Amino acid sequence: MSTALHPAPSPDAVGSPGAEVPGVPRRRTIGGRAPARPTAAAAIHSISAVTAVLLWLVAIGAMIHEPILIPPLAASAALVHSAPTLPLAQPRGVVIGHMVGAAVGYGVLAVAGSSAWAAAVAAGVTLALVMAARTPHSPACATAVVVVLQTPAADRFVPLLFGSTVLIVLTGYAASRVRRKAPRYPAYWW
Repeated sequence: MSTALHPAPSPDAVGSPGAEVPGVPRRRTIGGRAPARPTAAAAIHSISAVTAVLLWLVAIGAMIHEPILIPPLAASAALVHSAPTLPLAQPRGVVIGHMVGAAVGYGVLAVAGSSAWAAAVAAGVTLALVMAARTPHSPACATAVVVVLQTPAADRFVPLLFGSTVLIVLTGYAASRVRRKAPRYPAYWW
């Protein structure tokens, strides 16, 4: 391609927010850019809150001699504390999403047994159901996978999972009230 026939566009014409390109209608975007980097205080606040709630969950698991579901709950805590206004972080999605994931996991486990294939199906079905129920929460898919692959006893696992999700929501609520400039969590309860 010859540069004389196809000159490079000016930096102002391409990639700059608000730049007008002749003959191309202006597209509206939501946000348009990556989020701003958090302040040091906000980052320390979020990291401390996530670490504290996860350590608390590990301590509870150690006391009752039941391993805690750390990977999905760590993802949930990260969403609640670092992106508290997103639909994925709202209490409805966190609590109900994980319960749906557990139910789907146990259902798939009963029908198809424990395998990576069954875990993949459980994750997909969980995603479909949480979206249909308007309770989006991607870590719930990981809960379904853990149930299928680890086969935990439902009578101990489900109450522990429920309590853990409620604890994550409550720490999100409390942490958002501690720092004055923090976005309020939750954006909505139900």
